[in-house]
Amino acid sequence: MKKPGDGKPGPGGRGLTVKVKTARGRTASSQRWLERQLNDPYVARAKREGYRSRAAYKLMEIDEKHHLLKPGQRVVDLGAAPGGWSQLAAAITRSTDEHPTVVAIDYLEMDPVPGVHLFQKDFLDEDAPRLLEEALGGPADLVLSDMAAPTTGHRQTDHLRTIHLCEVAAAFALDVLKPGGSFLAKVFRGGAENELLATLKRHFASVHHIKPPSSRADSVELFLLAKGFKGRPETPEETG
Repeated sequence: MKKPGDGKPGPGGRGLTVKVKTARGRTASSQRWLERQLNDPYVARAKREGYRSRAAYKLMEIDEKHHLLKPGQRVVDLGAAPGGWSQLAAAITRSTDEHPTVVAIDYLEMDPVPGVHLFQKDFLDEDAPRLLEEALGGPADLVLSDMAAPTTGHRQTDHLRTIHLCEVAAAFALDVLKPGGSFLAKVFRGGAENELLATLKRHFASVHHIKPPSSRADSVELFLLAKGFKGRPETPEETG
């Protein structure tokens, strides 16, 4: 695997556009997806540099601008499969199998990632947050969430379902982050995240919407980045 930031997709990596022949049983949407994958320079770069998915470059580009990842940090990766974000996080934090500082979870099966403590489990399971905290061994510096609900084809429904996952991830981040920590999560455009944004603005110094270059222009995905965690919210008992 190349070091983060080595090489960029460009004209030299594209070559000629690949056309896929129609096949029995293949839908028009799957045909378009396959052609897009075969002609995507980030997909080619991921194969060339040893990353498991093109998603690694989304985190890489965000990190290059906002400097989220540093050696020695504790990081949680929610919705980790197939492992691109975990790979990058482990490489930059210098997490090892002997002393893993990156903890990841996904209900999908996923091959082990060096330096990552991986759980194959649904993050919405009641005991999932406790397991992640125990494996982390201390407050997190960064909580990542690339979780998205399976799409239905109805944009507003997909947006609402993914916002719910982001809200659950944000609640977890408020419980495990250390002061000064950051939270990065995927959302879909749709306009229903006002309550989530208000929560993040109360508890973080700054909140940004980000569309990294490797996020496809026709994709409805955006990333919410909250930086500078102010500390755990006080309980009613503490305020009373």
